[in-house]
Amino acid sequence: MEQRLTIKLMDTHAGGDVSRIVLNGITPLPGASVRDQMHYLRDDADGLRNLLLFEPYGIPEMSVDLIVPATDPDAVAGYIIMEVMGYPIYSGSNTICTATAVLEAGIVPKQEGTQHFVLESPAGRVNIEAQVENGVVEAITCEGLPSYIDTHLATIHVPGLGNVTYSVAYSGGFYALVDATELGFQLTLDEERALAECAHKIVEAIQAERGFSHYTLGDVGPLPFLHFMGPVEQIADDFYRSRSTTYVHPGVICRSTTGTGTSARLALMHHEGKLKPGDRLETVSLRETGFIGKLTGVRQKGSHQVAENTITGKGYVLANSEIVINCDDPMVECSGLRHILQDDQPPR
Repeated sequence: MEQRLTIKLMDTHAGGDVSRIVLNGITPLPGASVRDQMHYLRDDADGLRNLLLFEPYGIPEMSVDLIVPATDPDAVAGYIIMEVMGYPIYSGSNTICTATAVLEAGIVPKQEGTQHFVLESPAGRVNIEAQVENGVVEAITCEGLPSYIDTHLATIHVPGLGNVTYSVAYSGGFYALVDATELGFQLTLDEERALAECAHKIVEAIQAERGFSHYTLGDVGPLPFLHFMGPVEQIADDFYRSRSTTYVHPGVICRSTTGTGTSARLALMHHEGKLKPGDRLETVSLRETGFIGKLTGVRQKGSHQVAENTITGKGYVLANSEIVINCDDPMVECSGLRHILQDDQPPR
């Protein structure tokens, strides 16, 4: 008799980036905070990420968000983010998708108009504003992490490319920011593969040359992200627009411009005197989707000017499903996974 192990999912996307929300099927994880639960998942149960991001169930371009109990008394739910590069402590697109999912799944009852609630990410509490019209979640605004510029206009020699000028921001992960035009890109969809190959070379070169340390978090690992910046167009006195593309190492060009990429861009534009608090920037992807970042304030933290910001986008539900996990299937790797699956289904 074979035990039937299942996981209930809601597949969503924001700006084209698919986030697979795990609603149930996973046992409670140990940890006094969502960050602690993330560390347990990363160190002792990475099989869930591998199962849902790779064949036969998924692809590396997706993300996975596991809903877990919040430890913050004000939060309605916690969530752990899983991507091909590992376990980022924050993501704007994943937060937009998770906020949409908790509303669509009834974890938070929908209210017409504007409603507010709190989620708990591995980075801490996140204030959410949802706009609901006729029962449809039309927009989610979430707090971006406080962002700052670590490095401004450095130069590195990249094999096959020559000297490349880049800046580095922290916005939930360390981002290299490069001028797309200087590298010969217009940021159109037909350039997607070339963008990935170019970004791979730059990130490899930066990782080989240096590391980065957050002013409170310390070492958060090698730089995993690169953001291609297109020219900036001013739409109104306080509103700007720019084509943009985010790369995740190794090998993934995001479908959306990403929330953390947009936050990094806000921090850089403020650092260069091109944005002031209250200004907004819409980043537009290769697929013509966009997020709107707003610079809400600036504060000094040691030697860094920290940009406080919000990200607004819309999440869409793609599917509600229940996947069946058969550990006898040679395509399915259950190591690092079986001990966190809820084994309460009747045999068949």
